[in-house]
Amino acid sequence: MARAAASKSSGTKKPRTKASRTKASGKVPDTVDVLIAGGGYVGLSLALAIKVGASDLTVAVVDLREPAQADKDGRASAIASAAQTMLDTLGAWDGLADQAQPINQMIITDSETRDPVRPVFLTFDGETKEGDPFAHMVPNGAMTASLRTRCVEEGVIIEAPQTVDDFQSHSGHIDINLGDMRQVSAKLLVACDGVRSRLRDLAGIDTVGWMYGQSGIVCTVKHERDHEGVAYEHFLPAGPFATLPLPGNRSSIVWTEKIATADALVNGDEFTFMLELERRFGAVFGNLTLDSRRVAYPLGLKLARSFIAPRLALAGDAAHGIHPIAGQGLNLGFRDTAALSEAVVDAARLGLDIGSADVLERYQRWRRFDTAQMGVVTDILNRLFSNDMAPVRAMRSFGLGLVDRLPKLKSYFIDEAAGLAKDRPRLMSGEAI
Repeated sequence: MARAAASKSSGTKKPRTKASRTKASGKVPDTVDVLIAGGGYVGLSLALAIKVGASDLTVAVVDLREPAQADKDGRASAIASAAQTMLDTLGAWDGLADQAQPINQMIITDSETRDPVRPVFLTFDGETKEGDPFAHMVPNGAMTASLRTRCVEEGVIIEAPQTVDDFQSHSGHIDINLGDMRQVSAKLLVACDGVRSRLRDLAGIDTVGWMYGQSGIVCTVKHERDHEGVAYEHFLPAGPFATLPLPGNRSSIVWTEKIATADALVNGDEFTFMLELERRFGAVFGNLTLDSRRVAYPLGLKLARSFIAPRLALAGDAAHGIHPIAGQGLNLGFRDTAALSEAVVDAARLGLDIGSADVLERYQRWRRFDTAQMGVVTDILNRLFSNDMAPVRAMRSFGLGLVDRLPKLKSYFIDEAAGLAKDRPRLMSGEAI
């Protein structure tokens, strides 16, 4: 067991060559500077950011999934403006820009499913500044494919399928046992292995949180009429129902229901599913057809009590799992990437030990409050809006209407959703690290 012992920047891109691809392929060597467990968007973006900022460091990624399997992820995610800036700075945005859909407007309603009219209580224009949308919808598969390509170009070592089975931390390094019985020595191990992180458990890091008794149904639909880049979030008694624009006449659906209802909808016949979907979607976009498989994910709040252990850092869902009501889960992960890479690269340039407690503590101080704050906000929002009590509905409708009439408050919420906080890492401001 493990024990403690749209171009907004000018990211430089290297040409894709056979030599660079060969360099980045194959098995992880016996000694590396940074080993990242998990080849999703957080693991790959972190590897890329560290390698671009400190090219002398040896950075490796291991992932349980084959690349082709990861690229078939049919889901889509909202990438906030600051995260898009980071991807552009790292040279990864060009590889997915033609599949990205700007969100031009966000409309929020509060109603019951049977209501014939859904009054609009709050609208957000989609620009943080001229020509700069506060978010884009991007297919997950395209995002990981673009990040992997850039990792290969920069010389990141990627091995898949592969796992980290165990590790032992020491004063100057960490010994890592891989799934094929090999042992690798590194200065830093980063766990990007998801909300049920095995490495977090091996490190003895506790979590706080609870399940909501809800599942999030995710699918993609085609519709007759153009969405014009408008995203809708309908607050219904069972939870939020969001329609998020994708390129073409398509939308990504994020639909919250009680677990039993969600299971019945996902596992039942398509006719019933589409009937219930149309009741919630409405007729604004015309006829609907299912364009992907239906999947449901249990929803809950899970926050790690610590983001670090000796020579180990948690990032992405391994550090925090939150409700999708505000669409910030992916963007919290990208903020982890920007903060941890900056801490590591700055230490490397100063000749410091990149896995030391001081370096990791800088990352933890940077990220823990923001993460806890977002966890509390999403928890309160879910409890407030997954509620059909008349007094609660009246209170939240009044609150939404009030925010809609206060331009400065709306601008604040837009900046927060776009990730434009004043203390954001350099990558999220378009600056190289």
